[in-house]
Amino acid sequence: MIHSLFLINSTADIFLEKHWKSVVSRSVCDYFFEAFSKASDPENVPPVIPTPHHYLISIFWEKTFFVAVIQNEVSPLFVIEFLHRVAETFQDYFGECSETSIKDNLVIVYELLEEMLDNGFPLATESNILKELIRPPTILRSVVNTITGSSNVGNMLPSGQLSSIPWRRAGVKYSNNEAYFDVIEEIDAIIDKSGSTVFAEIQGVIDACIKLTGMPDLTLSFMNPRLLDDVSFHPCVRFKRWESERVLSFIPPDGTFRLMSYHVSSQNLVAIPVYVKHNISFRESGASGRFDVTIGPKQTMGKTVEGIVVTVHLPKVVLNTDLTSTHGNYTFDPVTKVILVWDIGKMNPQKLPNLKGTLSMQSGVPKPEENPSLNIQLRIQQLAISGLKVNRLDMYGEKYKPFKGVKYVTKAGKFQVRT
Repeated sequence: MIHSLFLINSTADIFLEKHWKSVVSRSVCDYFFEAFSKASDPENVPPVIPTPHHYLISIFWEKTFFVAVIQNEVSPLFVIEFLHRVAETFQDYFGECSETSIKDNLVIVYELLEEMLDNGFPLATESNILKELIRPPTILRSVVNTITGSSNVGNMLPSGQLSSIPWRRAGVKYSNNEAYFDVIEEIDAIIDKSGSTVFAEIQGVIDACIKLTGMPDLTLSFMNPRLLDDVSFHPCVRFKRWESERVLSFIPPDGTFRLMSYHVSSQNLVAIPVYVKHNISFRESGASGRFDVTIGPKQTMGKTVEGIVVTVHLPKVVLNTDLTSTHGNYTFDPVTKVILVWDIGKMNPQKLPNLKGTLSMQSGVPKPEENPSLNIQLRIQQLAISGLKVNRLDMYGEKYKPFKGVKYVTKAGKFQVRT
């Protein structure tokens, strides 16, 4: 299925390649570089690029492109899901999935890729199984390996690989039995000039961290499961039970894993957490423009909006900015003269954040044909904006009582306000 994998950084340099079936020349990436040069943003590079003899399927993760080379037609989502698993595994092992961390751990990276893909087909992709096969790097282990010449590869085949539940190792024991769930939702939205919602949807995931002794059988139920559509589950979830009762029944992997991802696309169910008042204007062939933006809470259910960052791609005719912020601080890139970043942080509802002032522009140049858009990042703790709520978690098959916890987080995905 997957012949080769190339890792490419954001400056279009190949810094790692791995081949499974036969060596594919690096020149195949020229088609990718061509698409990359045409894209306005790295995230806008097409995920599937056909070439005369191959298909290039890629994802962009933390300033790194993972580009898989395929010779025959396969389901692109199958390959994209595998590439996400590779990136998540690197993040789990090294703390981050960056070019530096990958280069610092090249031996482990190649060992992991060898175990995760067998002759081009996915084999072991579960984190807890991989950690038995390839031990995660530690400073002490690195020193010992250097002195003794040994490797991080385990001596025995993981017990889970031979059972009917390959995602869970046998004989798991913990002194503290805990089960934590993180419900994380991202809002993708486009708001027009008048403040009306043009497009809005929620991408949600439930990440779990399960540290339970033995072989527990869990059932997770929701207050309002009908909200969810387009769901995708971890292989441990019994799908028939979800279809008939709308509850998640599963024997969990040991450690951290993504239990499910879901989609809420019905616009009347998507609450927009903030509103933006804006007045951005440019004078006809003048030397200045006006900038005035205020942001405030809208539907936050009493929760505080934090981590707010407003990014504006200003027209190239803007030479400089003279702005005053009532909250947070702003930076204007004097080199590209395009990106204005206003870092607000936590919002104070009593005194709404405002950024206003003048924009210096090239004189004698026609005013820009269209106003810039505002891209907003934000985070709201202990709130799932869709209204999804976990009802209860029941455990069967074991006699102890575990400690259980649920955390909700709402973030902005691609959240754009047109001005």
